[in-house]
Amino acid sequence: MSVDDAAAPLSYPFPSQSALEPPAEFAELRERCPHARISVGGGEMTLLTRYSDVRAVMGDPRFSRDLSAEGAVSLSADGTDLFSQGDSGSMATSGEAHGQWRRMVSRWFTAKRMTALRPEIERMADELVDVMAEHGPPADLVAHLAFPLPVRVICSMLGVPDQDRERFAHWSHVMMNYSRFSREETAVSAAEFDAYMLGHIEAKRRDPKDDIISNLIVQTDGAGYRMEGAELLGTAKGLLAAGHETTANSIGKMTAALLADRSRWEALLADRSLIRTAVEEALRFDAQLGLGLPRFIGEEVAVGDAVLPAGTTAMLSMAAANRDATVFERADEMVLDRSPNPHIAFGVGPHSCVGQALARTEMQVVLEVMLRRLPGLELAVGVDELALDDGLIVTPLTELPVRW
Repeated sequence: MSVDDAAAPLSYPFPSQSALEPPAEFAELRERCPHARISVGGGEMTLLTRYSDVRAVMGDPRFSRDLSAEGAVSLSADGTDLFSQGDSGSMATSGEAHGQWRRMVSRWFTAKRMTALRPEIERMADELVDVMAEHGPPADLVAHLAFPLPVRVICSMLGVPDQDRERFAHWSHVMMNYSRFSREETAVSAAEFDAYMLGHIEAKRRDPKDDIISNLIVQTDGAGYRMEGAELLGTAKGLLAAGHETTANSIGKMTAALLADRSRWEALLADRSLIRTAVEEALRFDAQLGLGLPRFIGEEVAVGDAVLPAGTTAMLSMAAANRDATVFERADEMVLDRSPNPHIAFGVGPHSCVGQALARTEMQVVLEVMLRRLPGLELAVGVDELALDDGLIVTPLTELPVRW
């Protein structure tokens, strides 16, 4: 079915019937209408749900992340580009300038650095489990572990004082707003965040340490490029928000999915070598990743069996694509030893998640710690009682009550 065949735009995002299962619309649209018209935010977009289409658009440089371009549709009804809030519109989104930015930042997320960081992440996870154990069951695993661990890790990497972690968590939460916070609340939070981070950057200029911000202030790439001013501010804010919101979401969903079917948890207890593939499968299996990724095309382009006209704003659903049965055998089952697993939870191409190695490391470490420290972990409520924290670009669980 082509884009023009849909009679009326579908309201998006689709309502969730279950926190761990995909909306029924995903499977239907992949089959009948993989390029569906949807009503979202400030207008109409085209929702892509097939794996081949989503992956192709992610890797196509003709599709832009810039929703401020003429003719592009904003995600918010008031015209605010939610995906630019973390960078204040200051960072290049394409071309060589984006490549320079990416090379500078990616130095901090190499496999070698992540290996060196693992013991510290494990120490943090153990400390958080200590506190949760002292609290006693039932306990909310989101509040005690899934959310605070990534916050601690990224704040440590950015050189942020421990006492300011809670403020950062709030500011980044508001940055991820889709419909929960008002425009005024978002503006106030953004101003506070900017002021704090500018002060933090200036403090690092005066007294640099071995952290990302200090190094970005002084380092250059091979061509002499140095990150300055608004770009440095936007990078710091973006790393903070992306560095923990999405990972906290993934840790909570991964744990919930493993405990929803006790045989999965028992399989990992019996064979810890499955941890790496289980993490990858948890990323693929998350059917509630959030809104998706918006992309704008200024020229007519063929995608799959349809032609997207110039001026189309496309919404790429990684969650729908990752359940595509033409790519993944037993797509709706959680297969802990799935390999290969070409999921696209982190995107692909020049805009794939720069911190994906960190996210993978945190998820692997926290799973190792939970299996070691809490082998009897189980859900303290029924799966049908789990709820999503709607209103954000990502959709984490509101809470995950567990006992052990």
